[in-house]
Amino acid sequence: MIRSLFAALVILISISPAMAGPDCSRPLTLGLHEHGLLYSSDTDTGIDKDIAAELIRRSGCKVTLSLMPRARIWQLIENGALDFSLSGITNPERDRFATFAWYISNKYYLLVRNDAKVQTLADFERDPALKIGIIRSFRYSQGGNRLVDSLQAANRVSQSSGLAPLYEALALNQIQAMIIEPFDYPVLDEKKIKDITRIIEFNDPPVPHGVIMSKKALPEPEQEKWRTLINDMRADGTVRQILRRYFPPELATTMADFVDTP
Repeated sequence: MIRSLFAALVILISISPAMAGPDCSRPLTLGLHEHGLLYSSDTDTGIDKDIAAELIRRSGCKVTLSLMPRARIWQLIENGALDFSLSGITNPERDRFATFAWYISNKYYLLVRNDAKVQTLADFERDPALKIGIIRSFRYSQGGNRLVDSLQAANRVSQSSGLAPLYEALALNQIQAMIIEPFDYPVLDEKKIKDITRIIEFNDPPVPHGVIMSKKALPEPEQEKWRTLINDMRADGTVRQILRRYFPPELATTMADFVDTP
C-alpha cells in the first residue's frame, strides 16, 4: 500500500511541471506596435520582439505576432480578440479588461524645442501658444498624464498614430513638445532632433511596463501561468540580458530590477 502511494506521488511530481505550463491547445495572438527600441518593422527587431520570442520558447505555445497601431491593440485586448501585447502600462480604465505581468520600469521625459524658451513643465503649461504631440491611446506617468489632460482641455494636443509623424511635426515646429522614454533615445540622434530640443524630467517615479493580457480571452489561471513565466525571466536575468542588447549595462539593470508595484 505504502509503495503504491509512493509510486503515485512520484508520478504526480514528475508530471506537475508540464501541467503547470500555459494552455497551448489553441493558437494565441500577440500584437506588437512600432515604437523606437521596443519594435521596428524595418529591422523586425526590438525589446518587445525579444521578450515575445522568449515567452514563446518557454511556453511551447504557438503565438502569432501582428503589427498594429497601439489604439487598435487596446480595442482588441478589451473585446477579447487579441490575447497579448507588450510594454503596456496600467490605469483604472485598462484594469477593467486587462491584466499585466511587469518586466520593465522606466521614467518619462518632456522633449521640448529650444526655441520654445521653456525651462520647466509649468512654463510649457502656461504658454497658450505651445502644443504637445502624443500617440493616440498612449498614457504616461502621473505627471505626464496630468500635463496631457490639462493641455487636451485647452485644445493644445495633437494626436498621431506613431512616433515618426510626431518627430516630423516637432522638427517643423507644428508641435513644440512630445513625451519620450529611453526607448526613443537613438531616434533623437538619427533624426537630428537632439540638436533643436532639450529634455525636462517629470518628477515621477519609474512606471512599470509589462505583458498585457486580455481578461476576456484568458482565464485567470492562465494569466497567472504567463505571469509566472515573466517572473522567471526576471529572476534568472533573462530580461536584463535582453535590455543590455539595447542599453548600457547600468541603465538596463535599473530598468529590469524594480519592485513590481505599478
